[in-house]
Amino acid sequence: MGFNPKHSDRMNEELKKIEQEVNELTSKLTELKKEIHKVIVGQEEVLDQIIVSMLASGHILVEGMPGLAKTLMIKSISQALSLNFKRIQFTPDLMPTDILGTEVIEEDEHGHKKFKYNKGPIFSNIVLADEINRTPPKTQAALLEVMQEYSVTYGGTEYAMDKPFFILATQNPVEQSGTFPLPEAQTDRFLLYVLIGYPTESEESQILKQTTGKKPEPIKAVMTGEDLIKLQQYTREVHIEDELIDKVSKLVRLSRPESSSVQEVKNYVDFGAGPRAGQAIILASKAHALLHGRLAVTPKDITSVTYPAMRHRIMLNFRAESEGIITDQVIKELINTAKL
Repeated sequence: MGFNPKHSDRMNEELKKIEQEVNELTSKLTELKKEIHKVIVGQEEVLDQIIVSMLASGHILVEGMPGLAKTLMIKSISQALSLNFKRIQFTPDLMPTDILGTEVIEEDEHGHKKFKYNKGPIFSNIVLADEINRTPPKTQAALLEVMQEYSVTYGGTEYAMDKPFFILATQNPVEQSGTFPLPEAQTDRFLLYVLIGYPTESEESQILKQTTGKKPEPIKAVMTGEDLIKLQQYTREVHIEDELIDKVSKLVRLSRPESSSVQEVKNYVDFGAGPRAGQAIILASKAHALLHGRLAVTPKDITSVTYPAMRHRIMLNFRAESEGIITDQVIKELINTAKL
C-alpha cells in the first residue's frame, strides 16, 4: 500500500486544529485564575491544585483553619465557570437525606396521591462540603458514595449527577474538638488532599486592605461547563513517557513497609499507598502539565502533585507521632529514592 500525501495532510490539519483548541482552552484557564485573584490574595498553589483536581475529574479535600477563604475561593471558581454552586454545612445533626434529598407525598388535581423525589443540595455542578469532619460517619458515607458513583439511588431509581460534577470538602485540623475523622478508606476517594496555611505577612496586609476598602470588581464568567468537560477529555490525552510511569509505580510501591528499601518507611509507616495513589499522581500530573500549557508530562509535574496525591494514602505509626514525623517528610524521601 503506497503513501497517501492527502491522508497525511488531513492528519496534520486535524492535529493543528486540536492544538489550536487546546491552546484556546488553556488560555481560558489563565483568565480563570486572574478572575479568582480579584477576590483571593495569594494561595496560588492551592488554587492550582483545585483546578488540577477539576481537570482530572477528581474531588479534593482541603484542610485548614477557619477564615482562610476556602469557601470564597470555590464560590469564585463556580462564578468564573458559570456553573451551579451549592454549599452544604456539615453539622453533628446532619442526616443523609439532608444531602441527597427525600420523597414527599404529592396530590394531583384528581386527588391521587403519589411519591415525588425532591432532589437535595448535592445535585449541583460544584458542591462545597464544609467541615465534613463535623458530621457523623453515616452522613459522611452518603456523600462519599455519590463521589464514587456520580449518581444517587433513591426508592429504587437512579438519578445521575449533572456534568461537570466536583466536590470540594473542607475539614478543620483533627486536633479541634467535636470532630469525626474521615476513615482512611473514605479519604482515598479524594484525588488530592491539600493543606492551606496562613498567609504571608505581605499577603495578610493585602487581605486587610482588600476586605476593609471598597468592594472588589464582580467576577466575570470566562469559561463554561462545556469548556471544562473538553479540558477533562484532553487531560487524559496528555502524553507521559513509560519511564515516568515506571518511576511513579516505584514511588508508590516504596511506600509499603513490607517491600520498601526506604528506612523512613520501615521505621514510621503502618500502611503504604494502594494502586489508586499511582492513578491519582499520573492523572494529576497530566492536568498540571495542561494547566501550564504543555501536552507532555515532565518530572516537575509529578513532584508538584505527589504530596497532595499521597499524604492521605500513607498511614504513619505511633513511633512517627511520638517523634513528630509528618507524612510529607516520608514522601520527600520517596521522591528522592524514586529519582524524580
